[in-house]
Amino acid sequence: MFSQIIKVSLMNLSNIGSRKGVASVIVVGIGGVVTVLCAILAMANGFQGALLDAGAPDRVVLLREGSTGEMTSGISTQEFAIVESMDGVVAISGEVYTVADIPKRSTGTPANLIVRGVSPASFDVRPEVQIIEGRQLRQGLNEIIVGVKARAEFANTNLNDEIEIRNAGWRVVGIFEADGSAYESEIWVDNVVAQSAFRRSGYSSGRIRLESIDIIDEFKAKVEDDPRLQLTIIREEDFLSDTAEALNTLIRSFAIVVATIMAIGALFAALNTMYIAVSVRTVEIATLRAIGFGITPVLFSVLLEAVVLAMIGGALGGLVTYVVFNGFTVSTLNPGAFSQIAFDFRVSADILLTGLVWAVVIGMFGGIFPAFRAAELPITVALRGE
Repeated sequence: MFSQIIKVSLMNLSNIGSRKGVASVIVVGIGGVVTVLCAILAMANGFQGALLDAGAPDRVVLLREGSTGEMTSGISTQEFAIVESMDGVVAISGEVYTVADIPKRSTGTPANLIVRGVSPASFDVRPEVQIIEGRQLRQGLNEIIVGVKARAEFANTNLNDEIEIRNAGWRVVGIFEADGSAYESEIWVDNVVAQSAFRRSGYSSGRIRLESIDIIDEFKAKVEDDPRLQLTIIREEDFLSDTAEALNTLIRSFAIVVATIMAIGALFAALNTMYIAVSVRTVEIATLRAIGFGITPVLFSVLLEAVVLAMIGGALGGLVTYVVFNGFTVSTLNPGAFSQIAFDFRVSADILLTGLVWAVVIGMFGGIFPAFRAAELPITVALRGE
């Protein structure tokens, strides 16, 4: 039986080229499903990666107790000074966090862009942030440095451009990178100027780099147990992961829904196509049965043809996704930050494998019923071409 399966399957696969029209329907249909599925998953992967890349294991976020994020948090200068004096702190940065309406390059319509007030300590806390064009901020001036992703998405953010924020002009003096993280979707200004412009008496949040990840729990307890403070400590990685979770789940759910709808269409196309392929080959299949080939080899060969065509479609869809979408920059609303975040699509091996699995499943379901029809067709009827 195994010898028959191999012989019939090889013969069947070698003749696929003579059925190009029929085969292409399956390949293109399933390839389209895989392309859409992988592209949306790559978008979710890129969004999550942009946020998680901003986290470091030895950094923690300082927030007002009970706040849901940096936008709703507030830290007084007195509280900040107390935390700053605690043991284990390598670098600490109190920061103003707000948003400004800046026109997008693509549409010209205003969108929320994060404005972060920073100090020299902000760069000590985040050594990954590097100026790649222009220069660093000078304290006390209406100057801005712009993340590379923010520059790509928002108007008037090139070097030496001027942005109007709070009825005042702010000049772009530098462009920075941050290892592809979400910080690249922000614009940074001097903390003191931000406090004045946005009427803040203290800070929105703080970033702290500690001596070791081993003291995070101890440091958290020290801050939260101090009666002078109404603050909380969150691991930066956990804080960013929680921020990404809601939208990431929504994007992935959307991907599954859209891909399922398309998969149903591709499944019916595969069924119809394989039924046509079987009907064209009824005499050939009957002849094989007549000369001694069993039902199982015939069934397996038809099913294998559908799966192979589906795998070709899946591979093609994955290739299109990687070539077209990997590294493609888009922006979307980050509900956790009340602002736009720009990120790159990330097509990973796991996503391509997921697409291939979907293709194989569609191919199996699309080929199994035509395979049974081919195997169970009466030999005498099939030989007459009926």
